[in-house]
Amino acid sequence: MTWAIENYDRLLLALWEHIQLVCVGLLIALVIGVPLGVLSARRPRFALVVLLVSGALYTVPALAIFALLIPYLGLGFWPAIVALVAYALLIIIRNVATGLREISPDILDAANGMGYGSWRRLFAIELPLALPVIIAGVRIAVVTQVSVATVAAFINAGGLGDIIFQGITQDFGEKVVVGAVVTSALAVFCDESLRRVENWMRANQAEHA
Repeated sequence: MTWAIENYDRLLLALWEHIQLVCVGLLIALVIGVPLGVLSARRPRFALVVLLVSGALYTVPALAIFALLIPYLGLGFWPAIVALVAYALLIIIRNVATGLREISPDILDAANGMGYGSWRRLFAIELPLALPVIIAGVRIAVVTQVSVATVAAFINAGGLGDIIFQGITQDFGEKVVVGAVVTSALAVFCDESLRRVENWMRANQAEHA
């Protein structure tokens, strides 16, 4: 672990770059995915088209997406963000739609009887009740993005993948191990943190049921 101790500043910078990639990619994916998920829950035909398109994007290998984007966006941060968004959309759209569909019709009828309009009902009742399922989707999306962001080092997007690929090209095993361990630790931390949030929300809803 000599390299990690002597170069902790480079490691922290790579970690920060990795977190930035994941956070920006997740935020954009939520801005796009949540409205599409709401529409998908309301309109089954629209859901079929959206899930087919987002599912197709999800199956494309990361390197292939990067190769397609480089002529238009070049190298660096933004093509990596587009790829991260593409990989998160299917999960977020599907979980938002599933969470909304699982709400009991009795609850929706009661809200309508109390004079809630569709928008007020959506934000005051439906989305809060669907949050545990949505957070479960975000949890999967974040872990996926942490993994894909590592490959983004191929297009000079920075992050922990840089440390790993430098170790491979330099035949420096410690760099590879340190980069892989920190990346795995980040994924586990995100997964466990969001799992706790999800469980807390489910318990909170059960108490008030």
